[in-house]
Amino acid sequence: MLEANSESTSITLTPAAIQAIKDLKQTKNIPEHALRIFISGGGCSGYQYGMAFESRIRPEDFSYEFDGIKVVVDEVSINYLNGSTVDYIDDPNGAGFKIENPNAISNCNCGSSYNSQDNCCGC
Repeated sequence: MLEANSESTSITLTPAAIQAIKDLKQTKNIPEHALRIFISGGGCSGYQYGMAFESRIRPEDFSYEFDGIKVVVDEVSINYLNGSTVDYIDDPNGAGFKIENPNAISNCNCGSSYNSQDNCCGC
């Protein structure tokens, strides 16, 4: 497992996101699972974000820890998520995780996909 808490690769969780993940892990009774954050092709803007709890961590994964919450990112996704901040928003419009990605040059209206400089579609 790669320790990725250096300036070259980083992901950050806000306190609200950490608490929401802790609550979800407790509700699902999966205290030892890590949160996997990833990107995949698709979505209306080129890439879409994904998050899932996972018990299997691969040796090539980048690993982070925030107040007891283990976060893992695969070696391809880290290139697109580097520098991102994961937040949890709970307001009158709804609740959910939001990823602030400095690599995104455009976002879709649904908030779950984005376009990067490397995958610019018609910019």
